[in-house]
Amino acid sequence: MTDDRDNFVLIGMPGAGKSTIGILLAKRLAKNFIDTDVVIQTAEGRTLQEIVDTEGHLVLRAIEERELTQLELRNHVIATGGSAAYSERAMAALHRDGVIIYLNVGYATLARRVTNLGSRGIAKAADQTFADVFAERIPLYEQHAELIIDCDGLDQEQVVDAICIALRIC
Repeated sequence: MTDDRDNFVLIGMPGAGKSTIGILLAKRLAKNFIDTDVVIQTAEGRTLQEIVDTEGHLVLRAIEERELTQLELRNHVIATGGSAAYSERAMAALHRDGVIIYLNVGYATLARRVTNLGSRGIAKAADQTFADVFAERIPLYEQHAELIIDCDGLDQEQVVDAICIALRIC
Protein backbone atom coordinates (compact mmCIF):
# COMPACT_ATOMS: atom_id res chain seq x y z
CA MET A 1 0.00 0.00 0.00
CA THR A 2 1.31 3.40 -0.89
CA ASP A 3 -1.09 5.58 1.09
CA ASP A 4 -1.81 6.02 4.79
CA ARG A 5 -5.14 4.19 4.90
CA ASP A 6 -4.74 1.41 7.43
CA ASN A 7 -8.15 -0.29 7.36
CA PHE A 8 -9.14 -3.13 5.08
CA VAL A 9 -12.85 -3.16 4.25
CA LEU A 10 -14.46 -6.36 3.02
CA ILE A 11 -17.56 -6.09 0.84
CA GLY A 12 -19.60 -8.73 -0.93
CA MET A 13 -22.74 -10.80 -0.88
CA PRO A 14 -24.16 -12.53 2.18
CA GLY A 15 -22.37 -15.85 2.36
CA ALA A 16 -19.18 -14.55 0.74
CA GLY A 17 -17.27 -15.09 3.98
CA LYS A 18 -16.62 -11.47 4.94
CA SER A 19 -16.80 -12.10 8.69
CA THR A 20 -14.75 -15.30 8.67
CA ILE A 21 -12.14 -13.96 6.26
CA GLY A 22 -12.09 -10.70 8.20
CA ILE A 23 -11.21 -12.42 11.45
CA LEU A 24 -8.47 -14.47 9.78
CA LEU A 25 -7.05 -11.44 7.97
CA ALA A 26 -7.08 -9.38 11.17
CA LYS A 27 -5.19 -12.13 12.99
CA ARG A 28 -2.66 -12.41 10.16
CA LEU A 29 -2.06 -8.64 10.10
CA ALA A 30 -2.32 -8.00 13.85
CA LYS A 31 -5.23 -5.63 13.31
CA ASN A 32 -8.50 -5.15 15.12
CA PHE A 33 -11.65 -6.68 13.62
CA ILE A 34 -15.19 -5.34 13.49
CA ASP A 35 -18.34 -6.71 11.87
CA THR A 36 -20.67 -3.85 10.99
CA ASP A 37 -23.75 -6.07 11.19
CA VAL A 38 -22.93 -6.49 14.88
CA VAL A 39 -22.43 -2.71 15.20
CA ILE A 40 -25.92 -2.16 13.77
CA GLN A 41 -27.54 -4.80 15.97
CA THR A 42 -25.85 -3.41 19.08
CA ALA A 43 -26.85 0.17 18.26
CA GLU A 44 -30.45 -0.86 17.54
CA GLY A 45 -30.84 -3.48 20.27
CA ARG A 46 -32.40 -5.88 17.77
CA THR A 47 -31.41 -8.21 14.97
CA LEU A 48 -31.14 -7.22 11.33
CA GLN A 49 -34.06 -9.53 10.57
CA GLU A 50 -36.22 -7.81 13.20
CA ILE A 51 -35.49 -4.47 11.54
CA VAL A 52 -36.41 -5.83 8.10
CA ASP A 53 -39.54 -7.54 9.43
CA THR A 54 -40.86 -4.52 11.33
CA GLU A 55 -39.66 -1.56 9.28
CA GLY A 56 -38.49 -2.89 5.94
CA HIS A 57 -35.25 -3.24 4.05
CA LEU A 58 -34.92 0.46 3.25
CA VAL A 59 -34.92 1.35 6.95
CA LEU A 60 -32.19 -1.22 7.51
CA ARG A 61 -30.16 0.36 4.71
CA ALA A 62 -30.64 3.82 6.25
CA ILE A 63 -29.52 2.56 9.67
CA GLU A 64 -26.54 0.87 8.04
CA GLU A 65 -25.56 4.10 6.28
CA ARG A 66 -25.82 6.04 9.55
CA GLU A 67 -23.65 3.57 11.44
CA LEU A 68 -21.04 3.23 8.68
CA THR A 69 -20.64 6.98 8.23
CA GLN A 70 -20.13 7.38 12.00
CA LEU A 71 -17.35 4.81 12.23
CA GLU A 72 -13.98 6.27 13.11
CA LEU A 73 -11.62 3.35 13.01
CA ARG A 74 -7.93 2.94 12.39
CA ASN A 75 -5.94 -0.26 12.00
CA HIS A 76 -9.03 -2.45 11.50
CA VAL A 77 -10.31 -5.13 9.22
CA ILE A 78 -13.96 -4.26 8.67
CA ALA A 79 -16.53 -6.81 7.52
CA THR A 80 -19.51 -4.92 6.13
CA GLY A 81 -23.08 -6.06 5.64
CA GLY A 82 -23.91 -7.15 2.12
CA SER A 83 -25.98 -4.03 1.52
CA ALA A 84 -23.29 -1.48 2.44
CA ALA A 85 -22.50 -0.91 -1.24
CA TYR A 86 -25.92 0.69 -1.82
CA SER A 87 -24.78 3.79 0.07
CA GLU A 88 -22.38 6.14 -1.70
CA ARG A 89 -21.91 8.04 1.58
CA ALA A 90 -21.06 4.92 3.55
CA MET A 91 -18.65 3.64 0.92
CA ALA A 92 -16.92 7.03 0.71
CA ALA A 93 -16.54 7.06 4.51
CA LEU A 94 -15.10 3.53 4.51
CA HIS A 95 -12.76 4.36 1.62
CA ARG A 96 -11.41 7.43 3.43
CA ASP A 97 -9.45 5.27 5.88
CA GLY A 98 -9.58 1.88 4.18
CA VAL A 99 -8.91 -0.19 1.10
CA ILE A 100 -12.14 -1.68 -0.26
CA ILE A 101 -11.81 -5.40 -1.03
CA TYR A 102 -14.62 -7.24 -2.81
CA LEU A 103 -14.87 -10.94 -2.02
CA ASN A 104 -16.32 -12.21 -5.29
CA VAL A 105 -18.14 -15.50 -4.92
CA GLY A 106 -20.26 -17.04 -7.67
CA TYR A 107 -24.00 -17.40 -7.36
CA ALA A 108 -23.97 -21.21 -7.22
CA THR A 109 -21.60 -21.18 -4.24
CA LEU A 110 -23.59 -18.48 -2.44
CA ALA A 111 -26.88 -20.29 -3.01
CA ARG A 112 -25.39 -23.39 -1.37
CA ARG A 113 -24.09 -21.39 1.60
CA VAL A 114 -27.08 -19.12 2.25
CA THR A 115 -30.00 -21.29 3.21
CA ASN A 116 -31.55 -19.07 5.89
CA LEU A 117 -33.01 -16.22 3.82
CA GLY A 118 -35.93 -15.77 6.20
CA SER A 119 -33.76 -15.17 9.25
CA ARG A 120 -30.45 -13.81 7.97
CA GLY A 121 -31.46 -10.14 7.89
CA ILE A 122 -30.75 -9.50 4.22
CA ALA A 123 -31.76 -5.99 3.15
CA LYS A 124 -34.01 -6.94 0.25
CA ALA A 125 -37.55 -6.24 -0.84
CA ALA A 126 -40.07 -8.89 0.12
CA ASP A 127 -40.57 -9.93 -3.50
CA GLN A 128 -36.85 -10.16 -4.35
CA THR A 129 -35.19 -13.52 -4.69
CA PHE A 130 -31.60 -14.16 -3.70
CA ALA A 131 -30.78 -14.27 -7.43
CA ASP A 132 -32.38 -10.82 -7.86
CA VAL A 133 -30.29 -9.43 -5.00
CA PHE A 134 -27.14 -11.00 -6.47
CA ALA A 135 -27.78 -9.46 -9.91
CA GLU A 136 -28.54 -6.06 -8.38
CA ARG A 137 -25.52 -5.90 -6.07
CA ILE A 138 -22.67 -7.26 -8.21
CA PRO A 139 -22.26 -4.01 -10.21
CA LEU A 140 -22.20 -2.04 -6.94
CA TYR A 141 -19.47 -4.20 -5.46
CA GLU A 142 -17.43 -3.94 -8.64
CA GLN A 143 -17.89 -0.17 -8.72
CA HIS A 144 -16.63 0.34 -5.18
CA ALA A 145 -13.87 -2.28 -5.11
CA GLU A 146 -10.24 -1.34 -5.24
CA LEU A 147 -9.35 -5.01 -5.18
CA ILE A 148 -11.45 -7.96 -6.32
CA ILE A 149 -10.60 -11.39 -4.93
CA ASP A 150 -12.17 -14.29 -6.82
CA CYS A 151 -12.93 -16.69 -3.99
CA ASP A 152 -14.57 -19.64 -5.75
CA GLY A 153 -12.47 -22.76 -5.32
CA LEU A 154 -10.37 -21.23 -2.53
CA ASP A 155 -10.51 -22.12 1.14
CA GLN A 156 -10.47 -19.39 3.79
CA GLU A 157 -6.71 -19.33 4.26
CA GLN A 158 -6.18 -19.18 0.50
CA VAL A 159 -8.48 -16.15 0.30
CA VAL A 160 -6.45 -14.43 3.03
CA ASP A 161 -3.25 -15.35 1.16
CA ALA A 162 -4.70 -13.91 -2.05
CA ILE A 163 -5.54 -10.63 -0.31
CA CYS A 164 -2.08 -10.38 1.23
CA ILE A 165 -0.33 -11.17 -2.06
CA ALA A 166 -2.47 -8.72 -4.04
CA LEU A 167 -1.83 -5.92 -1.54
CA ARG A 168 1.81 -6.91 -0.94
CA ILE A 169 1.27 -6.75 2.81
CA CYS A 170 2.33 -10.16 4.12
